[in-house]
Amino acid sequence: MIYNFDEIIPRRHTNSVKWDEATQDDIIPLWVADMDFRVLPQITDALRQRVDHGVFGYTHVPDSYYESVIRWFKDRHGLQGVKQSDIIYTSGVVPAISAIVRGLTLPGDKVLVQTPVYNCFFSSICNQGCIVEENHLIYQNNTYVVDWDDFEKKCSDSRVRIFLLCNPHNPAGRVWKKEELLRMGEICRKHNVFVISDEIHCELVMPGNEYTPFASLSDGFLNNSATCVAPTKAFNIAGLQIANVIVKDRMKRERIDRAINIHEVCDVNPFGVVATEAAYTEEGAEWLRQLNTYIFANYQFLCDFFSKHFPSLEVVKLEGTYLVWVDCSSLGKSSTEIVNKLYRHGVWMNDGAIYGENKGSFIRINIACPRKILEEGLLRMERTLHS
Repeated sequence: MIYNFDEIIPRRHTNSVKWDEATQDDIIPLWVADMDFRVLPQITDALRQRVDHGVFGYTHVPDSYYESVIRWFKDRHGLQGVKQSDIIYTSGVVPAISAIVRGLTLPGDKVLVQTPVYNCFFSSICNQGCIVEENHLIYQNNTYVVDWDDFEKKCSDSRVRIFLLCNPHNPAGRVWKKEELLRMGEICRKHNVFVISDEIHCELVMPGNEYTPFASLSDGFLNNSATCVAPTKAFNIAGLQIANVIVKDRMKRERIDRAINIHEVCDVNPFGVVATEAAYTEEGAEWLRQLNTYIFANYQFLCDFFSKHFPSLEVVKLEGTYLVWVDCSSLGKSSTEIVNKLYRHGVWMNDGAIYGENKGSFIRINIACPRKILEEGLLRMERTLHS
């Protein structure tokens, strides 16, 4: 089946955060990580069948749910050795991260992140009374690489208890290579640092790149990590609020499970369960293949547009996610000034400062939308910045 990602689905006035949170009715929203594409038809069919039942009480998560998650990550991504008892379901990856930090640290402990990074990491750490420790990624040759000396130095600090990995990385667009993940993992094991791997964007990988689950690289990594995954970003079902934490170590899993219950994010809704099973199928894999092809074409469209209209701005290489990171330093203005001006002129993008990027003027652009919407947003950007 051929899926039509050019279809424009009206989302304004549907209580959409992406479209209805703006103070202007005519805004083009290229900000929050939410796609404007219609979901996999099998998901819609499964949800419709569940709705037709007419009763939506407390939900038991069936064995078939766990089986679909295990099979998907084993067959599609090579993650071996995961059992049903290793999986904790919860309402979302961010609540999961917060609960893991709470379960495995004490107030005053440090959690290492690689900045610039997803802004919710900071609140997930600080809200548990912990301290954010930053390993600043090095921006070079149109991409980001790890500062390895600094990474090991930070891991050797006895107060650093957790490394919070973003794989693929948001907003830097990196899909970490096996050798990079191996080096991170060995350093963490050497210094007794536990790894939380946020892999929510794992299905969104551009041609020529390959996602590797951190926990798939060795039994040692599997036992020294908690992997957070969800179908929500890739299949555009974030509103159904479901995620999974894969934790092999029994003692740590019990502490994490207890923290999830303390945070009261231990229940999920019936629609999230049904949608996950419908997504993790052969049809879902084909839908993702076509989706990634379309997103990559949008990325190429954006790069061509910038080459023609903004030759002084640098578009960072996109290996994964649908979030494009752009260096606007040549404009001589802060990222906050840039996004505020763009917003006033009808296009909403993200300010790089919220991701811990304090060295330049970076902005983040969500390209997961029909190309006509992306084009209109970029045209507004062109008119605004050139004025």
